[in-house]
Amino acid sequence: MVKFISSSQNTSSLAEREQFFKELHLPQNTPHVLLQTCDRVELYWGEGTIPASIAHHLFSVVSGLESSLIGECAIQGQVKNCYEDSAKKFKLSSSLHLLFQTALRIGKRVRTESAISQGAISHSQAVIECLINEKVPLNNALITLLGVNKLNEDIIKFLKSKGAFSIFLGNRYFEKAQLLAEKYECKAFQLDQMQPFLDFTDVLITATSAPHLIVKPEHISPNQKILILDLAFPRDVDERIAEMPNITLYNLEDIKLRVNQNKEARQKEIKLALRIIDVEVELFCAIIQNRIQYTHTSFKV
Repeated sequence: MVKFISSSQNTSSLAEREQFFKELHLPQNTPHVLLQTCDRVELYWGEGTIPASIAHHLFSVVSGLESSLIGECAIQGQVKNCYEDSAKKFKLSSSLHLLFQTALRIGKRVRTESAISQGAISHSQAVIECLINEKVPLNNALITLLGVNKLNEDIIKFLKSKGAFSIFLGNRYFEKAQLLAEKYECKAFQLDQMQPFLDFTDVLITATSAPHLIVKPEHISPNQKILILDLAFPRDVDERIAEMPNITLYNLEDIKLRVNQNKEARQKEIKLALRIIDVEVELFCAIIQNRIQYTHTSFKV
């Protein structure tokens, strides 16, 4: 029989998951699949019958229903990588192969037939969603970011993946901006030299830790058309800039609202995703049962 043990963010604390991982052990050569992510540690092993409860659990995990961010897509690739690594290391049972291959297929089906993974659920994703909704031509827009931090780095990654080419990064400390800019083939500048860059900017994204305003009305030309996303707290951009013609300004609250709306929309898709999984589990169990019956019959003959 296929078995599994699990410790996840839904059932344990970080410290408890760390202890669980330390205490995990199987006989050295036992074929198994170890799924290890920041949210969970799970171990699958065995052959023969696959309990419906295990199938349902893994199908839900791969579909993103067990993730802290409902519907997130990274788990699909993480499960795939863990399964493929184990298949190279061990001679996995046919039951484990069937279980994981089916789970990966169902994960794709759930995301195709429901909206469980649609809509930005992080600030960096929400920024890209705003740019797309505003129909910004990322491949030829001049994009300026202010501040060196994890948020802006994630935004740069997304921008690059969407074809953005002209990206400029400003920071109070030029060396920090230069290191990050070189990593992603951008152009760095020191924050107190931002004016020449702002003059030609189509999109301004700012997320500094400054305790005061960085971008004021005098920094923006009256005839300039620019989309500004102010992700800083306290704000980097003077709110009076929003009153200027041709200016579109989003602040942190606007981004949070978008993220929360998308999270609520994903929650509504859970029932549909679970219906798909329930149908698939029933079909999967029937297939497993038929395989066992066929094997027993073969032995009798």
